[in-house]
Amino acid sequence: MVIRSISIVRRSMFLIVWLVSFLLFGMVCPAQSEPNGEKETDPLVLEKLEWFQDMKFGLLMHWGTYSQWQIVESWSLCPEDENWCERRGDRADDYFEYKQAYENLLTTFNPVKFDPDSWAAAAKEAGMRYVIFTTKHHDGFCMFDTRETDYKVTSKTCPFSSHSRSNIAKEIFDAFRGQGFGVGAYFSKPDWHCPDYWWPYFPPFDRNVNYDIERYPQKWEAFKKFTFNQIKELMSDFGKIDILWLDGGWVQPMTATSPRWGKNPSDQDIDMPGIAAMARSLQPGLIIVDRAVEGRYQNYRTPEQEIPDTALSYVWETCMTMATSWSYVATDTYKPTSKLIHLLVDIVAKGGNLLLNIGPSPEGELAPVALERLKEIGAWMKVNGEALYGSRAVTPYKEGKVCFNRLPGKIVNAIYLADEDEKVPPETIAVSAFTPEEGSAVMMFGLEEPVKWEKVEKGFVIHVPESARTNPPCDHAWAFRFVAEGR
Repeated sequence: MVIRSISIVRRSMFLIVWLVSFLLFGMVCPAQSEPNGEKETDPLVLEKLEWFQDMKFGLLMHWGTYSQWQIVESWSLCPEDENWCERRGDRADDYFEYKQAYENLLTTFNPVKFDPDSWAAAAKEAGMRYVIFTTKHHDGFCMFDTRETDYKVTSKTCPFSSHSRSNIAKEIFDAFRGQGFGVGAYFSKPDWHCPDYWWPYFPPFDRNVNYDIERYPQKWEAFKKFTFNQIKELMSDFGKIDILWLDGGWVQPMTATSPRWGKNPSDQDIDMPGIAAMARSLQPGLIIVDRAVEGRYQNYRTPEQEIPDTALSYVWETCMTMATSWSYVATDTYKPTSKLIHLLVDIVAKGGNLLLNIGPSPEGELAPVALERLKEIGAWMKVNGEALYGSRAVTPYKEGKVCFNRLPGKIVNAIYLADEDEKVPPETIAVSAFTPEEGSAVMMFGLEEPVKWEKVEKGFVIHVPESARTNPPCDHAWAFRFVAEGR
């Protein structure tokens, strides 16, 4: 058996295949998103969640006018978070002057080097399979053409509005879709520019709506309509959308078990059933990620900047920055390639996806170091990507420096994570959790011929050939595949 000829699991594989695999071999990550509350039942959404779990590696992009100041997106506008997101500039001492200066960044935003086709090509080379783009963050600035507000990249007051690619979200979605990517729209439910969320009649207190919704219900109804209409635009005018990634979980109905954010939480029922029905009527099978809101509209979970200790019983992805900031900072420090690869392997071993964030510059470019990381990850994925795509978690997930995942038919991938100073694979790799079927082959990704292995009292030992030690097929981690004995 030659590794290069091994095909990945087709995204359209029937759920029954996974059920059989579970009965035979202990599959641990079913396509149900919510451990508590109402489960998703739409068969098109369930099928799309299986497709999503096959993808494994995606690109998240935070980009907006704030990139010009190289500050964290939106949060310096929020009084609640001054302790960690200090305002900068000569207007920082006056909140209202600062907010005006921030919003005036619209008049200087002109990313003339914006080239989404090159971004899509770089992401594809890295082995990424889907993209989530911030169409609107909490500050309310729209990176798409909308009829609901003039605080948008296509506004006549924005110099980039005259550019042929000024409808940035559409250009990005089209470019990535053209490279075979799944497409997701990040959209902030709270909108700190909209006068029906932060009413100028009152100052903002924290991240929440700044007026009493019960006293001014007409304003909240206006905001609900505004939000509904913007999401409808994204679902109608931007081609096929696979994921609606909603942020701002404090915008949710207030219940006895609801989490509380900010100093002034309130019942912010945005009518998710109505939004979901509309969105899925336009985009059948749409995955909806209503982040941090319990219920059926959080089709998968999104732990931020962290990885769970074990596999989860529902669908999930870790969203994580390639550098340290979600938004562009010229002097930012980027994670080493080896760490990024190890993070990806560890997340996949636990049944998740890695959604890796890169913030473009105000000119519309990805930092050279980010492009370098994508290229280096791509070199590794070219050899080993088939050891990740289409897989699901299997216990024990990890044994020492070896991570595991599985495919139907009792196929197991074992990926050895190299230490920082470990440039070649070891002579032998011991695995106690599994044993290959008697007489079957163990393949090393990147090699044509099987490698030798021997059964021991507990598990088996892989003997890495000298050729692979003299000339390793890749750096950072080495992957193997075998058919395991029934457990």
